[in-house]
Amino acid sequence: MTTPSRKIQLVRIAHVYYKYTDLDKATEFLLDFGFSEEKRLADASGEVDKIYFRGYGAEPWVLCAVKSDKNEFGGAAFVVESDEDLRLAVDTLPKAFGVHELTDAPGGGRCVTFHDPVDGWPMHLVYGQTSVDMLDIPLPHTPMNYPTEKNRPAGKFQRFTKRPAPVHKLGHFGVRTTNFAKAHEFYCSRFNFFPSDIVHDAENIDRTVFYRLDRGKEAVDHHVFFFAEGPSYKVHHSSFETHDFDTQVLGHDWLRERGHKNCWGVGRHVMGSQIFDYWFDPSGFVFEHYVDGDLLTADEPTHRSQASPDTLHVWGPEVPSSFLE
Repeated sequence: MTTPSRKIQLVRIAHVYYKYTDLDKATEFLLDFGFSEEKRLADASGEVDKIYFRGYGAEPWVLCAVKSDKNEFGGAAFVVESDEDLRLAVDTLPKAFGVHELTDAPGGGRCVTFHDPVDGWPMHLVYGQTSVDMLDIPLPHTPMNYPTEKNRPAGKFQRFTKRPAPVHKLGHFGVRTTNFAKAHEFYCSRFNFFPSDIVHDAENIDRTVFYRLDRGKEAVDHHVFFFAEGPSYKVHHSSFETHDFDTQVLGHDWLRERGHKNCWGVGRHVMGSQIFDYWFDPSGFVFEHYVDGDLLTADEPTHRSQASPDTLHVWGPEVPSSFLE
């Protein structure tokens, strides 16, 4: 690695890759979770070995499921501001491959893959993707009635259809790192990540960070990337935004009725404020639906707090041990 002349400018989080030994079972879960299949590719024998999934937003895809001999997280991707950022990545980031074309991916674009300097997992930087039209799916926009503020006219009913909670976009992902200090120095010095929240232990040693993108006066999500220190590396979860609370809980019931395993939820987080609902896929990876997250600009300073049960959620079920592993 060489010392960069400037930080690589990230615009938004784009997509994630997951590798599965059983692509059919993974696909069943992903469709029940609310993704829409966009494109599938086959190997030389005609067997499907890669499926791209999208949300209903303007991103061409948000998840790629890849057939593999091992269940594994394949990394997350961020959109960068320019081709110059891709070239800077090649010159300065650890184990960065040269710029390559995303020829088979919906929306195309160019990509650089590098590897986390602590634990070696891949991250991807993309530029030149073509956005797509949002999917035209029915989403509720009925006003809410409060005890002293009635916003819905008489005779206007709340009626819903049972279905998966449609995914809008990829919101964030997180991993467990084996060296917090080294990872924190790297990501803050090489990219326009900014810590929205840092959580320390009883000895005042920083152990967890939630990064947003520093986009100046532009309002951005509270976090797009987080990591917490632990004894070994693992991906913790990937999180996808859905429409609203009713949509989210309808999706919760759909997943439960389809026999999928709940991890934690429904509840509301403190840091980021999202209403959360976490589920295990058939391979044990954790996926989150969220709604109603906080937005911040560069004017908001970093907040620090000590780790405790109260820092994770303000209401909902108790935190299961599986979530903290």
